[in-house]
Amino acid sequence: MTESNHYETLELHPQASQAEIKQAYRRLAKIFHPDTNQSTADHDRIAGINAAYEVLSDPQKRRTYDVRLKYAGFEGGGDRQVRTKAAQTSHRQRRTTGQRTDAELNQWLQEVYRPVSRWLSEILNPLEDEIDQLAADPFDDELIEAFQEYLSDCRDRLELAQVSFRSYPNPINVAAAASNLYYCLNQIGDGIEELERFVYSYDEHYLHTGHELFRIARRLKREAQDAVRTLV
Repeated sequence: MTESNHYETLELHPQASQAEIKQAYRRLAKIFHPDTNQSTADHDRIAGINAAYEVLSDPQKRRTYDVRLKYAGFEGGGDRQVRTKAAQTSHRQRRTTGQRTDAELNQWLQEVYRPVSRWLSEILNPLEDEIDQLAADPFDDELIEAFQEYLSDCRDRLELAQVSFRSYPNPINVAAAASNLYYCLNQIGDGIEELERFVYSYDEHYLHTGHELFRIARRLKREAQDAVRTLV
């Protein structure tokens, strides 16, 4: 068999449970995704991991894949009737799965992506103006109070975005977009903490760090948007 074995890609036994598959995917994604670990980032590896997870996490796709693995090992091609029936079954399953996937995608876009994207924009877009206003006099009580109100609003919107993100399971075909949104939310949470430290310490290191974390979050948001564009 010349193609990659999905079970080997995820370092799993063929009898692995769905929970074990999900756990293996998350563990490997943390290791090889470029946004989580630059030292071990591997674009080809993460692409293979995503492809393997897309198949093995879907029970119908997994059954079809297991059948294909079984017959791929037969020398001489096996029984023609069995292979033909398996191919017909696979086609029907792909058609049904495709219809279900489209419905899941539309629901995810409606319930997760659009509201999360809106909350993220309302957090990220005002930051530059807020910093510019604060720069006039970082020790001015009114300016500091206004900046604190902005950060409080950011926390409220971040919580709303996190609730929306968890409101509907991510379909397999949005794995890239969902991953970028997840890390974007994390970066914003860390960025807010750094900016709040600046408010209480007036140490510009925290202001610069928070600004940089928001810049990374903005890039992740754009990458999520690009990934969604390939799906719709």
